[in-house]
Amino acid sequence: MSSLSKGLRKVQVTLKWDPSPIGAAAHDLDIVAATYTADAPHGTPAYLVHFDSRSPDGTITLDRDSRTGQGFGADEVMTLELERLAPTYARVVVGVVIQQQTAEKTFSDIPNTGIHILDGPVELASNDLSGVPDASAAAIAEFTRDDTGAWRLRPVLRGFTAAPAEFAGLMGTAPA
Repeated sequence: MSSLSKGLRKVQVTLKWDPSPIGAAAHDLDIVAATYTADAPHGTPAYLVHFDSRSPDGTITLDRDSRTGQGFGADEVMTLELERLAPTYARVVVGVVIQQQTAEKTFSDIPNTGIHILDGPVELASNDLSGVPDASAAAIAEFTRDDTGAWRLRPVLRGFTAAPAEFAGLMGTAPA
């Protein structure tokens, strides 16, 4: 089956936040992507991409990683080259998690968060995490491959109270 719409090919997910006050422990947020195969679209991901890693085939990369939120513009940037993902993969879930350094933090503790999902210069979705103030992690986007092979975005906002390692296994679970 052919389609006039080619779907999404290459997108960027950007994340920003304000740094913590001077003398306080740094706010460290991370973008995480989990890939799922067509025969196992929920649960344990086929692989994860996060700080200090990239997808095995180089199609998903974290291009910028901040541990403090200091600087101008986006603090974290992840690029997803969806058109290059092997046909085995049918779903990619992107999330944000707070690294818990000294005290438990939630998104309500971190000022001015901002997420933007871009297709080139076109903004596809944005969020500020205010919808999940008591969460320490959140799934923010789901990319799925349709029957034609085209990738589609479904913005989501599902909060979790979970440490980074635990969140990796939860972020792609089917909603209850």
